[in-house]
Amino acid sequence: MNQRIASPGPSFVREETVTLRDGRRLNAGMAAPSVMDDGWWLTHVWVNDEGGSAIVDALDAAPAAGPPPGTPLDALGPRVAGSLSGLIAEEDGRQLIRLRMPPAPDESRPWQRPLLCMVAIRWDPVRASVMQRNELARELLRGFAAAVEAVGRPG
Repeated sequence: MNQRIASPGPSFVREETVTLRDGRRLNAGMAAPSVMDDGWWLTHVWVNDEGGSAIVDALDAAPAAGPPPGTPLDALGPRVAGSLSGLIAEEDGRQLIRLRMPPAPDESRPWQRPLLCMVAIRWDPVRASVMQRNELARELLRGFAAAVEAVGRPG
């Protein structure tokens, strides 16, 4: 287990409950997004421990049989993008969302890293024009929480 990193603080929108495979109910949070001139949002999403003071390991969200091959981002990324389908802008047939996680202290154990994602996303212009900033943020956090839960479910 890694040394846990402190929670970034209060969530920009109401926290979303995440139920892990072991039945623990934790909270996912999101930092206030920075909106760039070109429309990209930059933010962080995470899952806090029971006390809300630290971010849990990605390994906590892995299936009971053990983590799937690859990194947690390999498992989370497509699920987050899928949960936001229709809300994300596209260019040349690709969704405009990018996720990154902090490096693992030991890359031979890729799931032992904080369950913290840095997100860059560009919303579909039509959706962005009819939804408020906090509504879009809420959808992003819900999508992340759903993806974390889905990673832990047997395939």
